[in-house]
Amino acid sequence: MAGDSRVLMDRDMEIGVTPGQVKKLPKHLREAQISTERTHLISDPAKKPRQRYVQKDGKCNVHHGNVQETYRYLSDLFTTLVDLRWRFSLLIFTLVYVVNWLFFGLLWWLIALIRGDLVHADEEGWTPCVENLNSFVSAFLFSIETETTIGYGYRVITEKCPEGIVLLLVQAILGSIVNAMMVGCMFVKISQPKNRAETLMFSHKAVISVRDNRMCLMFRVGDLRNSHIVEASIRAKLIRSQQTKEGEFIPLNQTDINIGFDTGDDRLFLVSPLIISHEINEKSPFWDMSQAQIEKEEFEIVVILEGMVEATGMTCQARSSYLDTEVLWGYRFTPVLSLENGFYEVDYNSFHDIYETNTPSCSARELAAKLREAPLLPQLSTLTAAAATTAPDPRAFPLDRPPSKDPLSQDEDMEDGDAGGDRGETNGSAAVLEGQPLPDGLTD
Repeated sequence: MAGDSRVLMDRDMEIGVTPGQVKKLPKHLREAQISTERTHLISDPAKKPRQRYVQKDGKCNVHHGNVQETYRYLSDLFTTLVDLRWRFSLLIFTLVYVVNWLFFGLLWWLIALIRGDLVHADEEGWTPCVENLNSFVSAFLFSIETETTIGYGYRVITEKCPEGIVLLLVQAILGSIVNAMMVGCMFVKISQPKNRAETLMFSHKAVISVRDNRMCLMFRVGDLRNSHIVEASIRAKLIRSQQTKEGEFIPLNQTDINIGFDTGDDRLFLVSPLIISHEINEKSPFWDMSQAQIEKEEFEIVVILEGMVEATGMTCQARSSYLDTEVLWGYRFTPVLSLENGFYEVDYNSFHDIYETNTPSCSARELAAKLREAPLLPQLSTLTAAAATTAPDPRAFPLDRPPSKDPLSQDEDMEDGDAGGDRGETNGSAAVLEGQPLPDGLTD
């Protein structure tokens, strides 16, 4: 994948063409469009806008409705709090602390009220449960000071109040639990790995062209950060409607697109932008699709990039998708990597750029069949020419004893002659004559 960009750059340097000169405008932009009614009538009808299954930014365009068992969200309360939007998370964060302080402030106030501290607080010789606690406001402030361990030293609990000591222990324990849960939620929400996915880029378009005599579907991925994605892997799914042989209609059937799972090419070293290639072979869903058929099909390709964030060790997943209108036939990606003074530089201005290339419009199956048949024609012509030049002279043989071997089989006889160590350096004709009976009048 990365080698394709390197080879293309080396070829451009040899012929003196910069990558910027290689890029061409698409055909529909280079040719002037004639806006007449007749042209509008004979042109192909435009496709209706198709609803995406996955947005370009990776968000899944699926809403869950009519969920009856809502208690399942409360059974996993921590994940529910983390998945909430920021406005709701901050609201719940504030409410939990305020309600907790008010609840324990109310309990401190009730203890003071039941003991009579609010009435006898100014009497000499009276030992209250909490000194200087004479109203609900002061009880609320004491609850805040106790749970946050501020300790101004003005309101303190006395040893003559066992119920206050028990309440102090309960508030300290519950306060620690609340702090751990709320701070943990905020920390996880801030350091969520999906924020790391914002710096992972996918090309705006996917392209189909020939690479190494094979039709390939390609797209580009890149990482904007210097910290790498560890153990990065990529996979792709084809989303389209399908009807089974039994008549069952599947509206969003998912088909796996092999982008190197069997060869290990799906494991990426994502230091510089890479071109991910899917070879369209017999197992590919695009095997029988030509350019005209793909333009008529309705499908969506979902791309999923996964890996661990090097800084935090958390698993990160970035997603994107390509609709059928975003898959272009006969294009390649412009190289973005260049060698500078002691380092490689990536030009992200050209990350999404593509250029037109010569690509047959037939399907991958038809291309493979043509490539299998094409080498046979020059081979047959070569053999025919060789037979004409190496045909034996009729004068070298009696007219009634033509050579028993066909000249086209001399290559095989030559291989046999080379394989036989006791024959020495003999050509094909000698090997043929050696196994034939000699004509009359000739001796060994």
